[in-house]
Amino acid sequence: MSRADRTVLGLGTFAVAFAALCVAIFGLRDTGEATASPTGSGSAASGVTTVEVSLSEFAITPAMPEVAPGKIALHVTNTGSMVHSLSLPSLGVKTPDLQPGEDFNLDLGTVAAGDVDMLCEIAGHAASGMTGMLMVGEGSGSSSGSSSGSSSGSDGVTATTMSWQEMDKMMLEVAQSFPAKTEGVGGQIMEPKVLADGTKEFDITAEEIDWEVSPGKFVKAMAYNGQVPGPEIHVEVGDKVKLILTNKMHESTDIHFHGIRVPNAMDGVDPYTQPPVEPGQSFTYEFTALEPAVGIYHSHHDAQTQIPNGLFAAFFIGEMPIPQYMKDMGYTKVDHKVTMVLNDAGTIGLSLNGKSFPATQPYTMRVGEVMQVTYLNEGLMGHPMHLHQPVGWIIAKDGVPLEQPMPGDTIWIAPGERYTVLYKATDVGVWAWHCHILNHAEGPTGMFGMVTALIVEQ
Repeated sequence: MSRADRTVLGLGTFAVAFAALCVAIFGLRDTGEATASPTGSGSAASGVTTVEVSLSEFAITPAMPEVAPGKIALHVTNTGSMVHSLSLPSLGVKTPDLQPGEDFNLDLGTVAAGDVDMLCEIAGHAASGMTGMLMVGEGSGSSSGSSSGSSSGSDGVTATTMSWQEMDKMMLEVAQSFPAKTEGVGGQIMEPKVLADGTKEFDITAEEIDWEVSPGKFVKAMAYNGQVPGPEIHVEVGDKVKLILTNKMHESTDIHFHGIRVPNAMDGVDPYTQPPVEPGQSFTYEFTALEPAVGIYHSHHDAQTQIPNGLFAAFFIGEMPIPQYMKDMGYTKVDHKVTMVLNDAGTIGLSLNGKSFPATQPYTMRVGEVMQVTYLNEGLMGHPMHLHQPVGWIIAKDGVPLEQPMPGDTIWIAPGERYTVLYKATDVGVWAWHCHILNHAEGPTGMFGMVTALIVEQ
């Protein structure tokens, strides 16, 4: 089997007045956390240096602002599409969780010379790159900051200085490098060791590795058998399954079989159903594949870190049938099968099958051929996957066949969900295939992250 194969004026005035009152009351509380002040005003006290900081997926911008010692404030704006926060742990101050478009004035007080770590405290975001450092030094002019009351924009976004010609050139260079070669291929189908009684045995080793997500970008990943995603497992209904997990990492772990019916003792949720598998130890999971499934096996130990960092893989029991409705439409057989694991966090970050564009894998079909795609989301947020052509038909959700298949041009896959989709090639060309949260796929320097392509040939 080959892998090539989602008012009123009066009321408004009241809301603003009420919000101002709440801010004023909150400002009187001695909570130890920073308090809000009107957008763009920094601090009411003179001599405060205000630094504009923006939060997005997954970056703090600027990452290393420089500022002179003294009274400092950060004007923090969430310019991304999901919730973010900003914390400076050594100073004991942080913003609340900021919704997209929200901002907050963070008063740091008087800060002495030194480097101050910054990070987003939303689970998995720091590991995805949302870290930075406020560099406080004697003589720093703070090109990233402005004095209180400056004319800097309040949106926290640094305007691009590129010309349109430069932007076009960078976009072209990235596009022409696709598909870029990188070390490591994830999700390789794993052949079992068949024991005397017919049991199918799989040996899985969890270990920390260096993984090349995109050309030249190596990250510290957690991997099963040295690959991200881990080895893809296929068994049949009725098979006896034995999976031996060996932990070679520097912390404990376990394996949970998501979407697969197993005995409670094999559910892989320490400390409830088993002890944690400590470094250097092994644990054996045994069960019978009782029913068809489109599942995942992944860590359930500090899952917000271990899963996005790479401890995830596909697990299939049986084959997904083609519905009669689709056969009547000419989808009589599947020519290509593709497993596409989505991620957005951890050290791996925005990726398809452990790789980010331009290192993602392209897929090829001929006109009239049918491709079965299984989307599995192991990230921290939902992703609307969009293939420019052809239109897909959803035939199963979470491994359960649909009585009535439904068309899907853009298919929303929530964390943990699995969708099985049929695509029939109709028109020749190179068709973009990407997450339709646009800042997961394309920016001023070109495409990145959750992007690949379907090549349809005659």
